[in-house]
Amino acid sequence: MKKSTIWILTVVMAIAVLGLLFVQIMYIETMIKMRNEQFSMAVMSSLKNVAENLEREETKHFLDKDLDDAQRSIFPTTTSGLAGNTFGMDADGDETPRSSLSAAGGGIARPKLGPAINSRKSRQEVLKHIYLHERSLLNEVVLNILNHASDRPISERADSATVGRYIKQELQSNGLNMPFEYAVQYHSRSLAYCTPGYQASSSEPNSVYPQILFPNDPNGNNCILNVVFPTKGNYILSSIKFMLPSFFFTFILMAVFIYTIILAFRQKKLSEIKNDFINNMTHEFKTPISSISLAAQMLNDPAVAKSPVLLKQAATVINDETKRLRFQVEKVLQMSMFDRTSATMKLQEVDADAVIDSVVNTFKLKVEKFGGTITADLQSDDPIVNVDEMHFTNVIFNLLDNAIKYRREGVAPKLTVTSRNPDDEHIVITVEDNGIGIKREDLKKIFEKFYRVSTGNRHDVKGFGLGLAYVHKMITLFDGTIKADSDVGKGSRFIITLPLLK
Repeated sequence: MKKSTIWILTVVMAIAVLGLLFVQIMYIETMIKMRNEQFSMAVMSSLKNVAENLEREETKHFLDKDLDDAQRSIFPTTTSGLAGNTFGMDADGDETPRSSLSAAGGGIARPKLGPAINSRKSRQEVLKHIYLHERSLLNEVVLNILNHASDRPISERADSATVGRYIKQELQSNGLNMPFEYAVQYHSRSLAYCTPGYQASSSEPNSVYPQILFPNDPNGNNCILNVVFPTKGNYILSSIKFMLPSFFFTFILMAVFIYTIILAFRQKKLSEIKNDFINNMTHEFKTPISSISLAAQMLNDPAVAKSPVLLKQAATVINDETKRLRFQVEKVLQMSMFDRTSATMKLQEVDADAVIDSVVNTFKLKVEKFGGTITADLQSDDPIVNVDEMHFTNVIFNLLDNAIKYRREGVAPKLTVTSRNPDDEHIVITVEDNGIGIKREDLKKIFEKFYRVSTGNRHDVKGFGLGLAYVHKMITLFDGTIKADSDVGKGSRFIITLPLLK
Protein backbone atom coordinates (compact mmCIF):
# COMPACT_ATOMS: atom_id res chain seq x y z
CA MET A 1 0.00 0.00 0.00
CA LYS A 2 1.31 3.41 -0.94
CA LYS A 3 2.01 5.94 1.77
CA SER A 4 -0.31 8.43 0.09
CA THR A 5 -3.15 5.89 0.28
CA ILE A 6 -2.53 5.41 3.98
CA TRP A 7 -2.63 9.18 4.52
CA ILE A 8 -5.90 9.48 2.57
CA LEU A 9 -7.48 6.73 4.66
CA THR A 10 -6.17 8.38 7.81
CA VAL A 11 -7.70 11.74 6.91
CA VAL A 12 -11.04 10.20 5.93
CA MET A 13 -11.27 8.11 9.10
CA ALA A 14 -10.21 11.07 11.25
CA ILE A 15 -12.93 13.26 9.71
CA ALA A 16 -15.51 10.48 10.22
CA VAL A 17 -14.59 9.89 13.87
CA LEU A 18 -14.40 13.61 14.68
CA GLY A 19 -17.72 14.16 12.91
CA LEU A 20 -19.29 11.36 14.96
CA LEU A 21 -17.97 12.89 18.18
CA PHE A 22 -19.24 16.33 17.13
CA VAL A 23 -22.73 14.98 16.41
CA GLN A 24 -22.82 13.17 19.76
CA ILE A 25 -21.69 16.28 21.65
CA MET A 26 -24.26 18.46 19.87
CA TYR A 27 -26.97 15.90 20.58
CA ILE A 28 -26.06 15.80 24.27
CA GLU A 29 -26.03 19.62 24.48
CA THR A 30 -29.47 19.71 22.85
CA MET A 31 -30.75 17.03 25.20
CA ILE A 32 -29.43 18.87 28.26
CA LYS A 33 -30.95 22.14 27.08
CA MET A 34 -34.30 20.48 26.38
CA ARG A 35 -34.32 18.69 29.73
CA ASN A 36 -33.48 21.96 31.48
CA GLU A 37 -36.38 23.67 29.76
CA GLN A 38 -38.76 20.82 30.58
CA PHE A 39 -37.57 20.83 34.17
CA SER A 40 -38.01 24.60 34.48
CA MET A 41 -41.50 24.50 32.96
CA ALA A 42 -42.56 21.69 35.31
CA VAL A 43 -41.16 23.51 38.34
CA MET A 44 -42.70 26.88 37.46
CA SER A 45 -46.08 25.21 36.77
CA SER A 46 -45.86 23.47 40.14
CA LEU A 47 -44.96 26.69 41.98
CA LYS A 48 -47.79 28.55 40.25
CA ASN A 49 -50.20 25.90 41.49
CA VAL A 50 -48.71 26.24 44.97
CA ALA A 51 -49.40 29.99 44.93
CA GLU A 52 -52.98 29.38 43.76
CA ASN A 53 -53.49 26.78 46.48
CA LEU A 54 -52.30 29.27 49.09
CA GLU A 55 -54.72 31.89 47.76
CA ARG A 56 -57.57 29.40 47.95
CA GLU A 57 -56.54 28.52 51.48
CA GLU A 58 -56.71 32.18 52.43
CA THR A 59 -60.11 32.66 50.79
CA LYS A 60 -61.41 29.60 52.61
CA HIS A 61 -60.04 31.00 55.85
CA PHE A 62 -61.98 34.26 55.47
CA LEU A 63 -65.15 32.49 54.34
CA ASP A 64 -65.05 30.12 57.30
CA LYS A 65 -64.43 33.02 59.65
CA ASP A 66 -67.31 35.06 58.21
CA LEU A 67 -69.65 32.07 58.26
CA ASP A 68 -68.79 31.36 61.87
CA ASP A 69 -69.53 34.99 62.78
CA ALA A 70 -72.84 34.83 60.88
CA GLN A 71 -73.93 31.67 62.65
CA ARG A 72 -73.10 33.11 66.03
CA SER A 73 -75.17 36.25 65.28
CA ILE A 74 -78.23 34.27 64.14
CA PHE A 75 -77.98 31.32 66.54
CA PRO A 76 -76.25 32.58 69.64
CA THR A 77 -76.92 29.36 71.53
CA THR A 78 -75.93 27.06 68.70
CA THR A 79 -72.35 25.97 68.59
CA SER A 80 -72.54 24.08 65.32
CA GLY A 81 -74.59 23.98 62.16
CA LEU A 82 -74.49 23.76 58.44
CA ALA A 83 -72.95 26.59 56.43
CA GLY A 84 -75.86 27.39 54.14
CA ASN A 85 -79.64 27.89 54.34
CA THR A 86 -81.74 26.56 57.25
CA PHE A 87 -85.46 26.23 57.41
CA GLY A 88 -87.71 26.63 60.48
CA MET A 89 -91.44 26.34 61.01
CA ASP A 90 -93.77 29.34 61.30
CA ALA A 91 -96.89 29.56 63.45
CA ASP A 92 -99.02 28.16 60.64
CA GLY A 93 -96.71 25.14 60.18
CA ASP A 94 -95.03 26.31 56.94
CA GLU A 95 -91.32 26.04 56.28
CA THR A 96 -89.54 29.31 56.90
CA PRO A 97 -86.16 29.81 55.11
CA ARG A 98 -83.47 31.49 57.14
CA SER A 99 -80.07 32.84 56.15
CA SER A 100 -77.06 31.42 57.93
CA LEU A 101 -74.67 34.06 56.51
CA SER A 102 -74.11 37.40 58.09
CA ALA A 103 -71.35 39.91 57.53
CA ALA A 104 -68.94 40.19 60.39
CA GLY A 105 -68.43 43.69 61.57
CA GLY A 106 -71.18 45.35 59.54
CA GLY A 107 -70.78 46.98 56.19
CA ILE A 108 -73.79 45.81 54.23
CA ALA A 109 -77.27 45.84 55.85
CA ARG A 110 -78.49 42.29 56.22
CA PRO A 111 -82.25 41.91 55.85
CA LYS A 112 -83.65 39.80 58.67
CA LEU A 113 -86.42 37.38 57.82
CA GLY A 114 -89.47 37.49 59.94
CA PRO A 115 -90.62 34.59 62.02
CA ALA A 116 -92.76 33.44 59.12
CA ILE A 117 -93.20 34.14 55.46
CA ASN A 118 -96.54 34.90 54.07
CA SER A 119 -97.80 31.62 52.74
CA ARG A 120 -99.06 33.46 49.69
CA LYS A 121 -95.46 34.30 48.52
CA SER A 122 -93.99 31.85 46.12
CA ARG A 123 -90.91 29.83 47.01
CA GLN A 124 -89.16 31.23 43.93
CA GLU A 125 -89.29 34.77 45.28
CA VAL A 126 -87.96 33.60 48.60
CA LEU A 127 -85.00 31.80 47.01
CA LYS A 128 -84.25 34.83 44.84
CA HIS A 129 -84.22 37.02 47.92
CA ILE A 130 -81.81 34.67 49.68
CA TYR A 131 -79.53 34.47 46.61
CA LEU A 132 -79.28 38.25 46.37
CA HIS A 133 -78.54 38.49 50.03
CA GLU A 134 -75.77 35.87 50.02
CA ARG A 135 -74.16 37.34 46.90
CA SER A 136 -73.89 40.64 48.72
CA LEU A 137 -72.40 38.73 51.61
CA LEU A 138 -69.75 37.15 49.33
CA ASN A 139 -68.89 40.57 47.96
CA GLU A 140 -68.29 41.74 51.48
CA VAL A 141 -65.99 38.75 52.10
CA VAL A 142 -63.97 39.63 48.98
CA LEU A 143 -63.66 43.22 50.14
CA ASN A 144 -62.43 42.04 53.52
CA ILE A 145 -59.79 39.84 51.78
CA LEU A 146 -58.61 42.75 49.67
CA ASN A 147 -58.50 45.19 52.57
CA HIS A 148 -57.26 43.08 55.43
CA ALA A 149 -55.62 39.87 54.11
CA SER A 150 -52.18 41.38 53.49
CA ASP A 151 -52.11 42.67 57.08
CA ARG A 152 -51.73 39.11 58.33
CA PRO A 153 -48.14 37.84 58.88
CA ILE A 154 -46.79 35.63 56.13
CA SER A 155 -46.21 32.79 58.61
CA GLU A 156 -50.02 32.62 59.04
CA ARG A 157 -50.94 33.16 55.44
CA ALA A 158 -48.39 30.58 54.18
CA ASP A 159 -46.95 28.54 57.02
CA SER A 160 -43.85 26.46 56.31
CA ALA A 161 -45.48 23.04 56.68
CA THR A 162 -48.32 23.89 54.32
CA VAL A 163 -45.97 25.37 51.71
CA GLY A 164 -43.68 22.33 51.86
CA ARG A 165 -46.62 19.95 51.53
CA TYR A 166 -48.03 21.82 48.53
CA ILE A 167 -44.60 21.96 46.81
CA LYS A 168 -44.06 18.23 47.25
CA GLN A 169 -47.54 17.39 45.98
CA GLU A 170 -47.28 19.59 42.92
CA LEU A 171 -43.75 18.42 42.02
CA GLN A 172 -44.80 14.77 42.30
CA SER A 173 -47.85 15.42 40.13
CA ASN A 174 -45.43 16.75 37.47
CA GLY A 175 -43.11 13.75 37.77
CA LEU A 176 -40.37 15.49 39.78
CA ASN A 177 -39.74 13.31 42.80
CA MET A 178 -36.47 14.85 44.03
CA PRO A 179 -35.20 16.71 47.11
CA PHE A 180 -35.68 20.45 47.35
CA GLU A 181 -35.11 23.34 49.74
CA TYR A 182 -37.22 26.47 49.92
CA ALA A 183 -37.45 29.87 51.57
CA VAL A 184 -39.97 32.73 51.71
CA GLN A 185 -38.57 36.26 51.35
CA TYR A 186 -40.15 39.60 52.00
CA HIS A 187 -40.25 42.28 49.36
CA SER A 188 -37.11 43.73 50.97
CA ARG A 189 -35.28 40.40 50.27
CA SER A 190 -35.05 39.57 53.97
CA LEU A 191 -35.96 36.00 54.86
CA ALA A 192 -39.27 35.23 56.53
CA TYR A 193 -38.32 31.59 57.02
CA CYS A 194 -36.41 28.84 55.19
CA THR A 195 -35.60 25.16 55.41
CA PRO A 196 -32.33 24.13 57.10
CA GLY A 197 -30.51 23.28 53.88
CA TYR A 198 -31.55 26.33 51.90
CA GLN A 199 -28.47 28.49 52.53
CA ALA A 200 -26.06 25.85 51.27
CA SER A 201 -28.11 25.17 48.17
CA SER A 202 -28.80 28.79 47.31
CA SER A 203 -25.19 29.17 46.11
CA GLU A 204 -26.29 27.56 42.83
CA PRO A 205 -28.11 30.35 41.02
CA ASN A 206 -29.15 28.17 38.10
CA SER A 207 -31.15 25.95 40.47
CA VAL A 208 -33.19 28.75 42.16
CA TYR A 209 -36.81 29.10 41.03
CA PRO A 210 -38.83 32.09 42.36
CA GLN A 211 -42.61 32.43 42.63
CA ILE A 212 -44.54 35.50 43.87
CA LEU A 213 -47.02 34.66 46.61
CA PHE A 214 -50.37 36.48 46.75
CA PRO A 215 -49.69 38.60 43.65
CA ASN A 216 -53.09 40.33 43.98
CA ASP A 217 -52.32 42.05 47.27
CA PRO A 218 -53.10 45.76 46.82
CA ASN A 219 -50.12 47.15 48.72
CA GLY A 220 -47.57 45.52 46.42
CA ASN A 221 -45.52 44.07 49.29
CA ASN A 222 -45.62 40.58 47.88
CA CYS A 223 -43.54 37.80 49.31
CA ILE A 224 -41.44 35.54 47.11
CA LEU A 225 -41.16 31.78 47.39
CA ASN A 226 -37.70 30.55 46.31
CA VAL A 227 -37.18 26.86 45.67
CA VAL A 228 -33.78 25.29 45.00
CA PHE A 229 -32.87 21.79 43.84
CA PRO A 230 -29.43 20.68 45.10
CA THR A 231 -29.45 17.57 42.89
CA LYS A 232 -30.71 19.22 39.74
CA GLY A 233 -27.46 18.60 37.85
CA ASN A 234 -27.49 14.89 38.68
CA TYR A 235 -31.15 14.69 37.69
CA ILE A 236 -30.45 16.29 34.28
CA LEU A 237 -27.40 14.11 33.64
CA SER A 238 -29.24 10.95 34.67
CA SER A 239 -31.71 11.56 31.86
CA ILE A 240 -28.90 11.35 29.26
CA LYS A 241 -26.84 8.55 30.82
CA PHE A 242 -27.90 6.27 27.98
CA MET A 243 -25.45 8.26 25.80
CA LEU A 244 -22.42 7.26 27.87
CA PRO A 245 -22.00 3.82 26.23
CA SER A 246 -21.95 5.46 22.80
CA PHE A 247 -19.11 7.75 23.95
CA PHE A 248 -17.28 4.75 25.38
CA PHE A 249 -17.50 2.78 22.15
CA THR A 250 -16.58 5.87 20.11
CA PHE A 251 -13.38 6.32 22.10
CA ILE A 252 -12.59 2.62 21.70
CA LEU A 253 -13.11 3.02 17.98
CA MET A 254 -10.80 6.06 17.97
CA ALA A 255 -8.11 4.19 19.94
CA VAL A 256 -8.29 1.20 17.59
CA PHE A 257 -8.17 3.52 14.59
CA ILE A 258 -5.07 5.34 15.88
CA TYR A 259 -3.38 2.06 16.74
CA THR A 260 -4.22 0.66 13.29
CA ILE A 261 -2.74 3.71 11.57
CA ILE A 262 0.42 3.43 13.66
CA LEU A 263 0.73 -0.25 12.75
CA ALA A 264 0.14 0.57 9.09
CA PHE A 265 2.97 3.10 9.08
CA ARG A 266 5.22 0.70 10.98
CA GLN A 267 4.48 -2.08 8.53
CA LYS A 268 5.09 0.29 5.64
CA LYS A 269 8.41 1.32 7.13
CA LEU A 270 9.30 -2.30 7.89
CA SER A 271 8.44 -3.27 4.33
CA GLU A 272 10.75 -0.58 3.00
CA ILE A 273 13.53 -1.66 5.36
CA LYS A 274 13.13 -5.29 4.36
CA ASN A 275 13.31 -4.34 0.70
CA ASP A 276 16.53 -2.47 1.39
CA PHE A 277 17.77 -5.45 3.36
CA ILE A 278 17.08 -7.85 0.51
CA ASN A 279 18.78 -5.54 -1.99
CA ASN A 280 21.76 -5.08 0.29
CA MET A 281 21.97 -8.78 1.08
CA THR A 282 21.84 -9.63 -2.63
CA HIS A 283 24.74 -7.25 -3.26
CA GLU A 284 26.70 -8.58 -0.28
CA PHE A 285 26.28 -12.16 -1.49
CA LYS A 286 26.83 -11.35 -5.13
CA THR A 287 30.31 -9.91 -4.62
CA PRO A 288 31.96 -12.94 -2.93
CA ILE A 289 30.12 -15.34 -5.23
CA SER A 290 31.48 -13.48 -8.25
CA SER A 291 34.99 -13.56 -6.82
CA ILE A 292 34.75 -17.28 -6.08
CA SER A 293 33.40 -17.92 -9.57
CA LEU A 294 36.24 -15.95 -11.12
CA ALA A 295 38.85 -17.82 -9.06
CA ALA A 296 37.29 -21.14 -10.06
CA GLN A 297 37.56 -20.18 -13.71
CA MET A 298 41.23 -19.32 -13.16
CA LEU A 299 41.82 -22.78 -11.72
CA ASN A 300 40.37 -24.31 -14.87
CA ASP A 301 42.94 -22.46 -16.93
CA PRO A 302 45.93 -24.80 -17.64
CA ALA A 303 48.32 -21.84 -17.46
CA VAL A 304 47.25 -21.04 -13.94
CA ALA A 305 47.58 -24.68 -12.92
CA LYS A 306 51.22 -24.60 -14.03
CA SER A 307 51.97 -21.42 -12.01
CA PRO A 308 52.22 -22.00 -8.24
CA VAL A 309 51.92 -18.24 -7.61
CA LEU A 310 48.67 -17.88 -9.56
CA LEU A 311 47.35 -21.08 -8.07
CA LYS A 312 48.04 -19.83 -4.55
CA GLN A 313 46.47 -16.49 -5.38
CA ALA A 314 43.29 -18.14 -6.68
CA ALA A 315 43.12 -20.37 -3.60
CA THR A 316 43.56 -17.35 -1.33
CA VAL A 317 40.73 -15.50 -3.10
CA ILE A 318 38.43 -18.48 -2.76
CA ASN A 319 39.31 -18.90 0.92
CA ASP A 320 38.88 -15.20 1.77
CA GLU A 321 35.62 -14.81 -0.14
CA THR A 322 34.28 -18.01 1.39
CA LYS A 323 35.00 -16.63 4.86
CA ARG A 324 33.33 -13.38 3.90
CA LEU A 325 30.28 -15.20 2.59
CA ARG A 326 30.11 -17.38 5.70
CA PHE A 327 30.32 -14.27 7.89
CA GLN A 328 27.39 -12.66 6.07
CA VAL A 329 25.35 -15.85 6.36
CA GLU A 330 26.07 -16.03 10.08
CA LYS A 331 24.86 -12.46 10.47
CA VAL A 332 21.60 -13.32 8.81
CA LEU A 333 21.24 -16.43 10.97
CA GLN A 334 21.79 -14.32 14.05
CA MET A 335 18.40 -12.76 13.46
CA SER A 336 16.72 -16.08 14.16
CA MET A 337 17.45 -15.36 17.81
CA PHE A 338 14.77 -12.69 17.74
CA ASP A 339 12.10 -15.36 17.35
CA ARG A 340 13.51 -17.77 19.91
CA THR A 341 13.21 -17.87 23.65
CA SER A 342 15.97 -17.70 26.21
CA ALA A 343 15.84 -21.52 26.39
CA THR A 344 18.15 -21.59 23.36
CA MET A 345 20.80 -19.76 25.37
CA LYS A 346 23.60 -21.74 27.01
CA LEU A 347 24.18 -19.58 30.06
CA GLN A 348 27.29 -20.32 32.04
CA GLU A 349 29.83 -18.75 34.32
CA VAL A 350 32.06 -16.55 32.16
CA ASP A 351 34.97 -14.23 32.96
CA ALA A 352 33.97 -11.09 31.05
CA ASP A 353 37.47 -9.59 31.20
CA ALA A 354 39.03 -12.74 29.75
CA VAL A 355 36.56 -12.80 26.84
CA ILE A 356 37.08 -9.08 26.14
CA ASP A 357 40.88 -9.47 26.24
CA SER A 358 40.71 -12.37 23.79
CA VAL A 359 38.51 -10.43 21.34
CA VAL A 360 40.77 -7.35 21.59
CA ASN A 361 43.89 -9.42 20.82
CA THR A 362 42.14 -10.97 17.83
CA PHE A 363 40.95 -7.62 16.57
CA LYS A 364 44.28 -5.86 17.03
CA LEU A 365 45.64 -6.86 13.61
CA LYS A 366 42.57 -5.47 11.83
CA VAL A 367 42.89 -2.14 13.69
CA GLU A 368 46.60 -1.87 12.96
CA LYS A 369 45.85 -2.47 9.28
CA PHE A 370 44.24 1.00 9.23
CA GLY A 371 47.04 2.54 11.31
CA GLY A 372 45.02 2.60 14.50
CA THR A 373 45.32 1.36 18.05
CA ILE A 374 43.08 -0.61 20.41
CA THR A 375 43.44 -0.57 24.18
CA ALA A 376 41.88 -2.80 26.84
CA ASP A 377 41.59 -1.18 30.28
CA LEU A 378 40.09 -4.00 32.35
CA GLN A 379 40.01 -3.10 36.04
CA SER A 380 36.89 -4.80 37.32
CA ASP A 381 37.38 -6.53 40.68
CA ASP A 382 34.66 -9.09 39.95
CA PRO A 383 34.24 -9.86 36.19
CA ILE A 384 32.22 -13.12 36.55
CA VAL A 385 28.89 -12.96 34.70
CA ASN A 386 26.20 -15.47 33.68
CA VAL A 387 26.10 -15.32 29.87
CA ASP A 388 26.36 -17.39 26.72
CA GLU A 389 30.06 -17.17 25.91
CA MET A 390 29.68 -17.42 22.12
CA HIS A 391 27.00 -14.70 21.91
CA PHE A 392 28.82 -12.50 24.41
CA THR A 393 31.93 -12.77 22.23
CA ASN A 394 29.88 -11.81 19.17
CA VAL A 395 28.51 -8.76 21.04
CA ILE A 396 31.99 -7.38 21.73
CA PHE A 397 33.15 -8.27 18.22
CA ASN A 398 30.17 -6.47 16.60
CA LEU A 399 30.81 -3.30 18.59
CA LEU A 400 34.49 -3.27 17.65
CA ASP A 401 33.66 -4.07 14.02
CA ASN A 402 31.28 -1.10 13.87
CA ALA A 403 33.99 1.13 15.31
CA ILE A 404 36.28 0.22 12.41
CA LYS A 405 33.52 0.29 9.82
CA TYR A 406 32.44 3.84 10.75
CA ARG A 407 35.89 5.34 11.23
CA ARG A 408 36.70 8.85 10.02
CA GLU A 409 38.55 9.21 6.75
CA GLY A 410 42.14 10.31 7.23
CA VAL A 411 42.07 9.74 11.00
CA ALA A 412 43.71 6.70 12.59
CA PRO A 413 41.09 4.73 14.50
CA LYS A 414 41.49 4.67 18.27
CA LEU A 415 39.46 2.11 20.18
CA THR A 416 39.22 1.71 23.97
CA VAL A 417 37.48 -1.08 25.88
CA THR A 418 37.12 -0.71 29.65
CA SER A 419 35.44 -2.66 32.43
CA ARG A 420 34.57 -1.49 35.95
CA ASN A 421 32.49 -2.55 38.94
CA PRO A 422 30.37 0.43 39.97
CA ASP A 423 28.90 -1.65 42.81
CA ASP A 424 28.90 -5.19 44.15
CA GLU A 425 26.18 -6.35 41.78
CA HIS A 426 27.10 -5.09 38.30
CA ILE A 427 29.90 -4.78 35.79
CA VAL A 428 30.00 -1.94 33.27
CA ILE A 429 31.76 -2.51 29.92
CA THR A 430 32.45 0.50 27.71
CA VAL A 431 33.48 0.41 24.05
CA GLU A 432 34.62 3.83 22.82
CA ASP A 433 35.92 5.01 19.44
CA ASN A 434 36.84 8.22 17.60
CA GLY A 435 34.75 7.55 14.50
CA ILE A 436 32.23 9.63 12.59
CA GLY A 437 29.71 9.54 15.42
CA ILE A 438 25.93 9.16 15.36
CA LYS A 439 23.34 11.91 15.09
CA ARG A 440 21.03 12.44 18.03
CA GLU A 441 17.93 11.52 16.03
CA ASP A 442 19.57 8.22 15.01
CA LEU A 443 20.58 7.23 18.56
CA LYS A 444 16.99 6.29 19.38
CA LYS A 445 16.76 3.91 16.41
CA ILE A 446 20.16 2.27 16.08
CA PHE A 447 19.06 -0.79 18.06
CA GLU A 448 16.07 -1.41 15.78
CA LYS A 449 16.15 -4.34 13.41
CA PHE A 450 17.27 -3.48 9.84
CA TYR A 451 17.92 0.15 10.74
CA ARG A 452 21.11 1.61 9.24
CA VAL A 453 22.57 5.02 9.95
CA SER A 454 23.18 7.09 6.83
CA THR A 455 26.88 7.41 6.03
CA GLY A 456 26.59 10.15 3.40
CA ASN A 457 28.65 9.59 0.27
CA ARG A 458 30.56 6.65 1.65
CA HIS A 459 29.78 3.43 -0.20
CA ASP A 460 32.33 1.13 1.39
CA VAL A 461 30.20 0.54 4.48
CA LYS A 462 28.30 -2.71 3.99
CA GLY A 463 25.82 -4.41 6.27
CA PHE A 464 22.23 -5.39 6.87
CA GLY A 465 21.38 -3.24 9.86
CA LEU A 466 21.39 -6.32 12.08
CA GLY A 467 24.56 -5.92 14.17
CA LEU A 468 23.36 -3.50 16.85
CA ALA A 469 19.89 -5.08 16.90
CA TYR A 470 21.58 -8.41 17.65
CA VAL A 471 23.75 -6.79 20.35
CA HIS A 472 20.71 -5.23 22.04
CA LYS A 473 18.80 -8.52 21.91
CA MET A 474 21.63 -10.51 23.46
CA ILE A 475 22.31 -8.01 26.25
CA THR A 476 18.59 -8.02 27.06
CA LEU A 477 18.60 -11.83 27.26
CA PHE A 478 21.56 -11.55 29.63
CA ASP A 479 19.36 -9.35 31.91
CA GLY A 480 21.57 -6.38 31.15
CA THR A 481 21.21 -2.98 29.51
CA ILE A 482 23.03 -1.15 26.73
CA LYS A 483 22.94 2.53 25.82
CA ALA A 484 24.79 4.66 23.32
CA ASP A 485 26.28 8.12 23.58
CA SER A 486 27.80 9.92 20.62
CA ASP A 487 29.10 13.24 19.30
CA VAL A 488 29.03 13.72 15.56
CA GLY A 489 32.58 14.01 14.23
CA LYS A 490 34.13 12.96 17.55
CA GLY A 491 33.15 9.37 18.15
CA SER A 492 30.72 7.05 19.89
CA ARG A 493 30.54 5.24 23.20
CA PHE A 494 28.52 2.10 23.97
CA ILE A 495 27.95 1.27 27.63
CA ILE A 496 26.93 -2.26 28.65
CA THR A 497 25.75 -3.04 32.17
CA LEU A 498 25.50 -6.71 33.21
CA PRO A 499 24.58 -8.29 36.55
CA LEU A 500 27.36 -10.20 38.29
CA LEU A 501 27.02 -13.91 38.99
CA LYS A 502 26.02 -14.42 42.60
